[in-house]
Amino acid sequence: MSVQVVHLVQEIYRDTREYTAVKSVGEKLLAHLNEPAVLEEIKRVNLPGASSSLIQNTFLTQAKELGFRDESKGLFSGYANSGLRPDYYKEVEGTGIILEVERGKTTINNMDFLDFWKCHICNHANYLFLLVPMTLVQNSKMKPRNEFATVVKHLSPFFEPGNYTNVRGLSIYGY
Repeated sequence: MSVQVVHLVQEIYRDTREYTAVKSVGEKLLAHLNEPAVLEEIKRVNLPGASSSLIQNTFLTQAKELGFRDESKGLFSGYANSGLRPDYYKEVEGTGIILEVERGKTTINNMDFLDFWKCHICNHANYLFLLVPMTLVQNSKMKPRNEFATVVKHLSPFFEPGNYTNVRGLSIYGY
């Protein structure tokens, strides 16, 4: 088992310095997530009914070393009473990256779309790193769901010309 990633980016940004910087951060994150000790810890905590915070804790130190701030406040201050906050945020090249970690509610409660929407309306970030389970089993009665493939299918159309949003790039990590 290794963490997989799919990168989606608007064509106009693909060869920019901005996206190169964002992708570099993403590659460092992916390398860390695929370290044997981290993979083993992810496997240990990715259990039915587990919280996404358990997954977050497996790489939190590295995320902070990469410059991500935990649940940054003020990013959505223009939206009265929104209460919106990302799991993590990092400023990069005049924009930023929102990092969201999902587990049990990824597609069941459309959290993938909510995370994408948060990045879309955020004035401080145009990039989203979204960590989702490859396969989700939430309880013993539930048939396994292929979350990673479903999220890629849900969000890929936003990166086809004519469907662009304020999210210039999206990296979907499947753990």
